[in-house]
Amino acid sequence: MDIKMLQPVKVLSSHDLVQSVRDILQSEHKKRPFIVMDEFLTKNPQVKELLAVLPEYELFTKIVPDPPASLIIEGAEALTTYAADVIIAIGGGSCLDAAKGMGLYAKNQGQLADYFDPEAELKKGVLLVSVPTTAGTGSELSNALVVTDESTAQKKAILTPAAMSDYAVLVPELTVSLPKRQTIASGLDAFSHAAEGYLSRLATPMTDAICEKLMFLLVNYLPRAVADGTDIKARERVLSAASLAGWMLNNAGTNLGHSTAHILGAKYHLVHGEAVAYALPGVLELVNESMPTKVKEIGKILGVEFALDDTPAIVLQKTRAAYCHFRDELVDLHPFSDYQLAKAELLTNVDAILHERFAQNTPVELTPEKVTHFLREFG
Repeated sequence: MDIKMLQPVKVLSSHDLVQSVRDILQSEHKKRPFIVMDEFLTKNPQVKELLAVLPEYELFTKIVPDPPASLIIEGAEALTTYAADVIIAIGGGSCLDAAKGMGLYAKNQGQLADYFDPEAELKKGVLLVSVPTTAGTGSELSNALVVTDESTAQKKAILTPAAMSDYAVLVPELTVSLPKRQTIASGLDAFSHAAEGYLSRLATPMTDAICEKLMFLLVNYLPRAVADGTDIKARERVLSAASLAGWMLNNAGTNLGHSTAHILGAKYHLVHGEAVAYALPGVLELVNESMPTKVKEIGKILGVEFALDDTPAIVLQKTRAAYCHFRDELVDLHPFSDYQLAKAELLTNVDAILHERFAQNTPVELTPEKVTHFLREFG
């Protein structure tokens, strides 16, 4: 059976991190938490209070962006040595992904590189509680983690039900201190999850309904969260949308936009959420021939008023312009030119992008010529 809407993660939407975690530990009878988090969070008031009330725990704070396999193995070894019965991951997408990898490796061992195989049969590790402090990756509700393969310097995805969190605790106050640039990048990442899932071969009427609402929420609340990081209502709506967009990753996937971000991000250190945002206008152009109605729906969500006689080409033009206005003016993403990457350099990645695993979800037949054109328009 091709089940599309399974959601096994228990979600707590809360304003109290301490009480939520204590309730989970008590209900699950867990006493030896292994806490994986970003180092700077040790100064967060709610996190400090949590650590103060836990009778015992082991802390792992060596998280870095795009976690490499060696870091995950190091954490798994520490997890095993401590004999933890629960992982509590508090942080951004890299932290949550690293914690997932640690749990998987502690349980399955072997070679982490083997986990990239879609046919790999992986067993779930100890109970996993994910607490996002950014609103973008949706890792807390997705079955994916992205790991940097040090042998190839490439970012690769592990997709397995064994990577699912058992609990997700959504506390919008934990996102208030997120700097403006990270708020922008993570929010645009969430929008791309919803948009690419909507424009995927794997999309269904059920995922479409959710993706449409998620794009609506982000269009209406992300600019507010960027303009005033203390706007709790905006932070809460963006966090909820980002988490649900992570759920959509399990059901509808992503497409060429994320393939491009994975390849270019690993090679040139582009911020992931920025890379997918630079890619989305080109994705809209690519899929317009096969999904013109959906491109138009995205335009409507972005506030476009279409004329009855607008051709698909005009609809595409208006939708692209509306997205770029949202991305560049309302959300204030900095221009791609800031990276100072020549288009000729980007074109050296055509083959790698074409064969990245998520590219196959793009609802058109991709060719080197199409990907070349797409990269010329990237930015």
